Amino acid sequence: MSIKSMTGFARADGTHGGMSWYWEVRSVNGRGLDVRVRLPSGQEHLEQPVRKTVSGLLTRGNVNVQLVMQRDGGDVEIRINEPALKQVLAAAETVRRMTDGPPVSAETLLQIKGVLEIAEPELGAGEKDALQAALLGSLDEALAEMIASRTAEGASLVTALNGLLSQIEELVGKIDRSPSRTPEAISVRINEQLARVLSDSAELEPSRLHQEAALLAAKADIEEELQRLRAHVGAAREHLSQSVPVGRKLDFLTQEFNREANTICSKSNDIDVTRAGLALKAAIEQMREQVQNIE
Repeated sequence: MSIKSMTGFARADGTHGGMSWYWEVRSVNGRGLDVRVRLPSGQEHLEQPVRKTVSGLLTRGNVNVQLVMQRDGGDVEIRINEPALKQVLAAAETVRRMTDGPPVSAETLLQIKGVLEIAEPELGAGEKDALQAALLGSLDEALAEMIASRTAEGASLVTALNGLLSQIEELVGKIDRSPSRTPEAISVRINEQLARVLSDSAELEPSRLHQEAALLAAKADIEEELQRLRAHVGAAREHLSQSVPVGRKLDFLTQEFNREANTICSKSNDIDVTRAGLALKAAIEQMREQVQNIE
């Protein structure tokens, strides 16, 4: 099993005992697994087996399964519904007398719904079981094809996400190497900020001055955020290498990525760090959009 997308489509055709049909299976993104089944009249008994089969293969996605069936013309018998025809004739005669109109033609009578019936031959128990087995067999083919398409798209998503993770790593490294993060640059900024604090107050106690300096230093420090971003990159790559559904885990991880990027931008007082932080947020947003497609 490998990383899969939640988007896919497949169709499988089949024939058995004078019947022909096709299954269409479509899936799109979903928070959980939502299976919707559309079956022709007379095949309602297939709904539970269909749901069981789909839920055994997929864990997430909005999945629509449709079966369309048709019987070969040679096996169909057309019958006249005599009770319905008698009622129609009686009504037509009443109208004719009231309007003094011409008699209704046979062609017109046959076009009235319910006068003609299409009767399909009854299947025995063994034939019904064989037909159901054939139907579910072709459903398996459709699902296998759709899963293959979801897997192929999943491989493309993994490639795209690994590229974004590399981009995030580069931006984290760029921020880490910024001259504004050197002890000298930080010291200059703290002295400037302390000077502004002192200009607003005639005098500060030494202990209070120490507190202010420590507070300014803490606000300027983004080392923890950078370390957590590196850890998140490693965790994301580990998830992408797994063979189980990881969409929800990656979705949560992108929220953590975004939280650290927001903190870096809020702490930044250097234009280059701010620009890198904004680029970081853009890459994380792209990652979040891609993750929404993963099962």
